[in-house]
Amino acid sequence: MTDKQASDSTPTRGIYLLPNLLTTAGLFSGFYAVVSSMNGHFASAAVAIFIAMIFDGLDGRVARMTNTQSEFGAEYDSMADMVSFGIAPGLVAYNWALSGMGKFGWLAAFIFVACAALRLARFNTQVGVADKRYFQGLASPAAAGVIASVVWAGTEYQLQGQDYGIIMGAITIITGLLMVSNFRYNSFKEVDWKGKVPFVVVLLIVLIFVVVASSPAELLLMIFVLYAASGPVTTIRSVKKLKLEHVVGDDHDEDFKN
Repeated sequence: MTDKQASDSTPTRGIYLLPNLLTTAGLFSGFYAVVSSMNGHFASAAVAIFIAMIFDGLDGRVARMTNTQSEFGAEYDSMADMVSFGIAPGLVAYNWALSGMGKFGWLAAFIFVACAALRLARFNTQVGVADKRYFQGLASPAAAGVIASVVWAGTEYQLQGQDYGIIMGAITIITGLLMVSNFRYNSFKEVDWKGKVPFVVVLLIVLIFVVVASSPAELLLMIFVLYAASGPVTTIRSVKKLKLEHVVGDDHDEDFKN
């Protein structure tokens, strides 16, 4: 074997730039959300979490489109998600409404962070095994979207978060528990994004963008709350008889799979 052939057969070291750059941008957005909430800029913190969601959606798709997937990228993306959709929403909720609630406040925030970590760990161990049509439990970006949209809408209406600590604490805990539940959420992975659509669909998309631009906080709040509530509804409708396994714990029940 010549030196040239040996060098060609040796795997190149390094990491792919583009997908990991997008992951870094998402990580930066999550960290910026934490810093903004510490300085009292809660609307900016909420917007930063949504920006992190955009980068999180892009990095994986770009990696698949450019054939630059790697184990490093998958692990890095998981760590970035923990910051952007676990720690950041928990601290934003705490700084906005829960800091004056004593132990209840920081425990509610911790429950959310811990459930996000558990959700990400479970997702990583089920890659390639789980039904791609559904997420098992509320996805961490969607859970972060619930928290961020509540905070953003609250600041838009000039609500003092500390006056609604109990309500925000309950929302934070429930959203966290939904992440580690067995409720099934539509992943929308069956949608054919490459297929052709009628002209009216494009017109509807334009109208949706107009509505989002006019009232982003309220519309995002409605979307994410409805999606969070869709899991229990989808699960109840898809089983013959609701059991504990359909809500939490072992999900290897036959009628659950069917």
